[in-house]
Amino acid sequence: MTTIEPTAGPIDRGDPATAALAVEDLHLAYMVRGTPRAVLRGVTFQVRPGEAFGLVGESGCGKSTTAYAAVRYLPDNAVVTGGRVLANGADVTHMSTKELQAFRSSEASMVYQDPVQALNPTLRIGKQVAECFRVLGNGKAEAEDMALEGLKRVRIADPVSVMDRYPYQLSGGMLQRVVIAMGLAGDPKLLILDEPTTGLDATVEAEVLDLVRDLRAETDAAVLLIAHNLGVIRTMCDRVGVMYAGKMVEEASSKELFEEPKHPYTIGLMNAIPRLGLRKTDRALSTIPGNMPAIGTELPACVYVDRCQLATDICGTEAPPLVAINDGRWTRCHHSDQVDEIHEEVALIEPHDIGDERVVELNGVSKTFRQRGRDIPALVSIDLGFAEGETLGLVGESGSGKSTLAKTMVGVYGPDAGGTIDLDGTPMKAKATDRRNEAIRAIQMVFQNPDSALNRSWTVRRILKRTVTRLTDVSGAAADTRVEDIASAMQLSPHHLDMRPRQLSGGLKQRVAIARAFAGDPRIVVCDEPTSALDVSVQAAILNLLANLQRDEQTSYLFITHDIGVVRYLADRIAVMYVGRIMEKGLTDDIFAGPVHPYTEALLSAVPSIDGKAADRIPLEGDIPSPADPPSGCVFHTRCQYAIAGTCDTAEPPSLEVAPKHIINCHLPVEQLPTPVTISVVKPET
Repeated sequence: MTTIEPTAGPIDRGDPATAALAVEDLHLAYMVRGTPRAVLRGVTFQVRPGEAFGLVGESGCGKSTTAYAAVRYLPDNAVVTGGRVLANGADVTHMSTKELQAFRSSEASMVYQDPVQALNPTLRIGKQVAECFRVLGNGKAEAEDMALEGLKRVRIADPVSVMDRYPYQLSGGMLQRVVIAMGLAGDPKLLILDEPTTGLDATVEAEVLDLVRDLRAETDAAVLLIAHNLGVIRTMCDRVGVMYAGKMVEEASSKELFEEPKHPYTIGLMNAIPRLGLRKTDRALSTIPGNMPAIGTELPACVYVDRCQLATDICGTEAPPLVAINDGRWTRCHHSDQVDEIHEEVALIEPHDIGDERVVELNGVSKTFRQRGRDIPALVSIDLGFAEGETLGLVGESGSGKSTLAKTMVGVYGPDAGGTIDLDGTPMKAKATDRRNEAIRAIQMVFQNPDSALNRSWTVRRILKRTVTRLTDVSGAAADTRVEDIASAMQLSPHHLDMRPRQLSGGLKQRVAIARAFAGDPRIVVCDEPTSALDVSVQAAILNLLANLQRDEQTSYLFITHDIGVVRYLADRIAVMYVGRIMEKGLTDDIFAGPVHPYTEALLSAVPSIDGKAADRIPLEGDIPSPADPPSGCVFHTRCQYAIAGTCDTAEPPSLEVAPKHIINCHLPVEQLPTPVTISVVKPET
């Protein structure tokens, strides 16, 4: 690593009056029972017109609160105790109600982290999107036409049908695209994106990010981007700020930050990334020991001192200096000249044997929904299974049927007649309500959206204890001990156990959902995007936990994710879905080595690179087909660059076994199947 010599002098950020957004020494607290609980502790940064600025840090560090403060979307108990926020020179913190409404409607827009809470469950999607255009002064008919174009703009499947649906009828990824379409409605000068691609697959994520880039180029809009996916931050942002416990601890250009981080916390975040090429068989992921301080905690002089390898006595008694490095780059640390001495602490994960017999087997499973007199085939003849101690990764675009497959497996939906789901060779009842308690206990699920899966009025302790006492023989003090043990394993503190889900950040709520699934000691856990809302440090801890539990308990996982790096790290085998069908399945190493299905090739090419090297992305032309009206022949032929006219559009593709247990459904001969692009295959030293 190249040594960067600090230079003296203040940080020159430019005139705040000319910035699209200037946050200046912002202090903010939440009033809790009359006591102010500090959340932001002097946050300062600027976003210039046409610039994309990224904010990163663990859940609870204040990123979202900073974003809400920028447009004054704050709860009633939030109090700005110091500093100010300027937008194009106007002081947002002192705007009148009328000025604020005009600012939000025409100059600034925000895309929220949780699309479920951003949408009205009682109104159809079309009406909600059209309302964004009505606010801008368009007539009803014109607004409806613009709403349809807005949904097409974010590449949503069957937009005409989506206009007529309610939010609960869409997958998490589709809901996120709806919210993004609403946020882009007015082509805002300042676009704030709070985890905008959390629920999106790699291909749609790449397309949405392209849309944001186009908006910046066309309108010179400024973008404030908050994301846990550091690959997205690297590819999208010009500059990046790192937050910890309400303070900015480092700011640099994207290239400088990712290649030469100069704060111990930033280095910890970078080390926790499951870089493509790393497998659980290589080693455990690096984690940051300890936990983020709770909101309102009285902190020492350096907020990171309790978790820092370089900490000395001075860190607990004197505030760290702001060290200017070069051209607006700075870090806040007493020991910035020693960061090269930080070593990555990792451990090996002991290998385990995968059983020979299938624990769960799906045979000819289809699922058809009925909507307005039409049949919607969400799953079509799925044959899939996994063994004891095995992780099967399931990938594919939103709306491909992944979540429907998961819910059918656990008995939320019953499969169509003729399909069976076997547990240890014995068919299970179609619905969970008809299954024996042993079968219910055997298969648990971590849902994509923790808000809809957790009782908001119960404490975390009560939620976990109910699962323990209901599904196991443990009760009383032993149940309390198990609750505390599983919470500790998920990096939930005793303080968190006595809180309710509505008091927790998105990442903390997801940890509670994962803890509840494991509290009943299941044999199979169906994980539907379990780490999508988690920052990289907690994600690393969760993935290590899943790997260790699998080793110790021979737990099996169906792991659904859009994060290709995560699925490559954890999965033993991978299945690729498209429009309710399995297009490819095989051992993880075989799929990444190729050959692959053309659809898999496109998925892998869309992964954002953490090392700054742009992959040769293969855009998928055309719209995603509607399950209600799938293309004839191979359902992927309408978007496939290798499609064979007269064959792919007329006949179902055959199954090709290109390697043992590696099956591809495609008309192309094996020798013509593509090999995936090389993307960031970086294996850190063990």
